[in-house]
Amino acid sequence: MRLSEGRMFYLANDLRPDLPDRRCWTCGFADTPRNDTHCANPECGAEMEERRFLVSARWEAERFEAFTRYFRKQLRHPGLATPIDVFVIDGVLFSVIPYAGEGLMVDEASPLRNQRLLDLGQRIVGTLAYLNTKGVSVAFVNRANLLVTPDNTVKLFDLEVDRALENGAAIAVDDRGEALASVGELLRRYCDIEANDLIDFTQSVEAGRVLNVAEVGRAIERRYDDNVEVVYPPLLGGMSDVGLTRQLNEDNWGWIRLSDRAKLYVVADGMGGHDGGEVASALAVKTICEVALEREALAPEGEDAVENLLDESFQAANNMVKDTAEAKGTDMGTTLVCILVLDDRVGFMANVGDSRGYLLRSQKLHQITKDHSLVQKMVERGRITPEEARHHPHSNILLRTVGTEHNIDIDIFRVELEPGDRVLMCSDGLWGEVEDRDMESILNTYTDPRIASRELVRAAHHGGGKDNVTLMIVQIP
Repeated sequence: MRLSEGRMFYLANDLRPDLPDRRCWTCGFADTPRNDTHCANPECGAEMEERRFLVSARWEAERFEAFTRYFRKQLRHPGLATPIDVFVIDGVLFSVIPYAGEGLMVDEASPLRNQRLLDLGQRIVGTLAYLNTKGVSVAFVNRANLLVTPDNTVKLFDLEVDRALENGAAIAVDDRGEALASVGELLRRYCDIEANDLIDFTQSVEAGRVLNVAEVGRAIERRYDDNVEVVYPPLLGGMSDVGLTRQLNEDNWGWIRLSDRAKLYVVADGMGGHDGGEVASALAVKTICEVALEREALAPEGEDAVENLLDESFQAANNMVKDTAEAKGTDMGTTLVCILVLDDRVGFMANVGDSRGYLLRSQKLHQITKDHSLVQKMVERGRITPEEARHHPHSNILLRTVGTEHNIDIDIFRVELEPGDRVLMCSDGLWGEVEDRDMESILNTYTDPRIASRELVRAAHHGGGKDNVTLMIVQIP
């Protein structure tokens, strides 16, 4: 069904025309002819039914034992999808639940409506609190741990169990905040850029300023009435996906409201492997947003000053990645593309590397940024065509990246914006797998940016999914 970081999801069924017999789920008799409607066991005779199962397979063995102890508890809670079977084959742990049409949260684009976001937060922390009382703690929660039922409620599934205490012992109150930073990050990424109160709150959880799950639950409850009815126009879509061949997602993205007049949107594609690429991209996104917020607080006047604000923020992100790489002794880096939108009428788009920025206007998609890559240079010199560049063996060689050196050159493009324009920013995991004309068709077919984001990720999978896929759609009201 789906690959996510560290796990693969399968749908299992008994649709086996190659086998002559079927199993009866009522009595276990396994020799009923496949076309019979009732069990052939004379002591049973029950109507034969089809069952389907969702199976998660994961291969990080560190938490296999704790998860198996959790499985043996067979805990029941509305927020849990409790496995009916767990087994290990060839170093892979399989967890099985009955399947009733659930969806996966990894297929949900940001942002969520406030009500759904708050309900999601309550469901997660309420379930974590229950697990703690039963002696179970989890290391973290991410989208791969969340199932969406057909009635749109969420259940936790295939958890990253850190401890499962025996003899009915509960997790000590002081130890009940281990997974909260990941919960804060998960919720923050689903916040709309206008949801200031919820963004501030989720950031405080992510930063560890809220101590335990009970406190988070009470804080969500206090914010419920003020935020639940607030609905924002559908002007944003954002999504990041590991793709179909990688085990680690090194991409990152973020958006931030800098002031009443300015908003910043960022996409980064990290390089350097585990503890490298994902660190670089996260650092770049975090730093550029923080520095831009600080500079915008000084209220620079004139568009030249705003362009300087963006340049300074970009340089700060670059130097932060470079300094961190030197301190860690790695060669990690990242591409970076962003747009600062001023008063919904002008955008300042900047990039380093081959993450791209596009503008869709009057149903036509135009590439704004220019790749800093070897093949792009070859195209400019007439040595290869743009089509040949897409499949060139050196298409992954970049001439400029964030974190390569201090005070890097960046390109800034000034874009006059019109109502109805849509800005698309993405890593090469999208444009490398999906032709520009196909991206244009998808953007024109799906007017809701969240749905368009999901369909673009699906198109990247259909194109091969050889890389992480991250994208953001910003619509001008």
